Amino acid sequence: MLTWWSAFLLSALDVSMVLFMPFGVDALVIYLIARDHRFFWLYPLLAAAGSVAGASVTFWIGRKAGEVGLPRLIPKERLERLRARVQRGGAAAVATPALLPPPFPLTPFVLTCGALKVNPWWFFPTFALMRLIRFSLGAALALLYGPDILRLMESQAVQLGIAAFLAMAAAGTLVAAVVLWRKTQTPTASA
Repeated sequence: MLTWWSAFLLSALDVSMVLFMPFGVDALVIYLIARDHRFFWLYPLLAAAGSVAGASVTFWIGRKAGEVGLPRLIPKERLERLRARVQRGGAAAVATPALLPPPFPLTPFVLTCGALKVNPWWFFPTFALMRLIRFSLGAALALLYGPDILRLMESQAVQLGIAAFLAMAAAGTLVAAVVLWRKTQTPTASA
């Protein structure tokens, strides 16, 4: 059963280095509000708070890995683009990724910010505000189109699509976990 805490938990996992579920938090916030309008203000707050909680762990991992460790966690081409964006972008560099939907690589961006020692007192408030705006836009859609959204989500075609999406998310999560595990293993010297 999806309850209020699921918005917090899924959004925290969404910014982790393992979970692969594009649009999952947005869809959950919309669904929860469409189902019960009374808490339309709470779900975006919980999703934003969970996102900040997940980002703080990812940011800390980036901080511990440092610039030297980033190539083990992020592909080189993507890392160079992210590094350039963080170093020259200022507030917009944090604000834009926190608003953008997939396929923007939010988790690698947060890792890079941590590794480049972006000021957390500046990073997290900006990140939190942008995530709150993003999830509030979903809340507004749910308030406007709630009954239609629920009818659509209860259709057999959408239920099959959700099942397929969850299967792909599980496969993507498994692949991400294996890739992360392999990248973080220290190479052994050949004898």
